[in-house]
Amino acid sequence: MHAAGFHLPLALDLAATLVFAITGAVVAREKRFDVIGVAVLALVAGLGGALLRDGLFLQSGPPAVIRDGRYLAAVLAGGAAGVWFAAHLHRLSLLIRLADAAGLGLYAAVGAQKATEAELPFLGALLVASVNAVGGSVLRDLLCGEVPLLFRPGEWYAIAAIGGGAAFLVLARLARAPDAVAAAACVAIAFGLRVLSVRLGWRTAPFRDGRGAGKGRG
Repeated sequence: MHAAGFHLPLALDLAATLVFAITGAVVAREKRFDVIGVAVLALVAGLGGALLRDGLFLQSGPPAVIRDGRYLAAVLAGGAAGVWFAAHLHRLSLLIRLADAAGLGLYAAVGAQKATEAELPFLGALLVASVNAVGGSVLRDLLCGEVPLLFRPGEWYAIAAIGGGAAFLVLARLARAPDAVAAAACVAIAFGLRVLSVRLGWRTAPFRDGRGAGKGRG
């Protein structure tokens, strides 16, 4: 364990929350939800992973994202942006996907570091890191009555988060690297896997059931 843990710069954390909240609001707009639906999807997409991490796994008091009002402000801003600019967000789709990939790695690093501070074993810490990164997208899809994106065959999403989280834990625990170095590696690996999956067409495949495998996108 390290005496001084890595802490994600607040500006980056809020930016990731904002981007994820935008994705939730855009989905709500596509589903023609009302203002409550938009707000809920923006909230769960932006902060769902952190709420699951603190409320379900770590249980260390009120979640940090609730104690600091700036996170909820980022959710509100992301929800508003998703609603008012949904018609134009396709022009920024590449930028948003890159930001989403970076946010995936950042949240995986934060989850891994907080799990390490809580002295969870390796696999437990990896689970917390992964949930912190992808939990919001799972909750968003479930609330929309859809099979969560990461369960469907397609682009690497959860795999990218797991790869980044594993890199953090290996470097921080086995190599005794500073947490900041482990976090940088986590972000780089998660971001790289996610971008390469999109760029090179790397896909997961469904299990074969003897009648031929179908094609899907996740």
